[in-house]
Amino acid sequence: MTNKKISALSSASTPLTGSEIVPINQSSVTDSVSVTNLTAGRSVSASDYVMSTGNLVPSTTGKGINFTANTPAAGKTSQLLNWYEEGTWTPNLTNMTVVGSPAVAGTYTRIGRLVYIECRVSATTIASTAGTSYISGLPFTAGQVSSFIAINASSSVALGSGQVNGTILYTPTFSPLGATISCSGSYEV
Repeated sequence: MTNKKISALSSASTPLTGSEIVPINQSSVTDSVSVTNLTAGRSVSASDYVMSTGNLVPSTTGKGINFTANTPAAGKTSQLLNWYEEGTWTPNLTNMTVVGSPAVAGTYTRIGRLVYIECRVSATTIASTAGTSYISGLPFTAGQVSSFIAINASSSVALGSGQVNGTILYTPTFSPLGATISCSGSYEV
């Protein structure tokens, strides 16, 4: 077998499976090893990694991008970014009078422990009733009480702010709320 540099090898037409055999010459003795055994337990690094196809997918839950090379601020608890997600959620109204069939929609983006939410509820009219009004159905349970703001989207008037606790947005008492409520905020899980 002729010796070649890795850069001189032809490109693979399919991704490596790990079962490929690589010849190794040590002290004039040629042996072979599978790609899997060659890289097992070893960290593979690159100065810059450019992906032209596919995605970078952690194989184990809780793994992600580790920023420990950065100098942390005092009191840091983690330098691992291990969650990113976007999606929708369905706002559920409690202690609100809704006239007409409501159209409800919610979106969220989670980056690490921070969840950004938006929701929109439209009906003929919406008003608070007795007791605390709230919107439930958040995509993740809040780890601490956070705040959000609700707006009468028809008139762009801020209705006030409320709190996120658990999976619920507690709203201030408004009457009437109008025909469309929009809310946005963020909270930690």
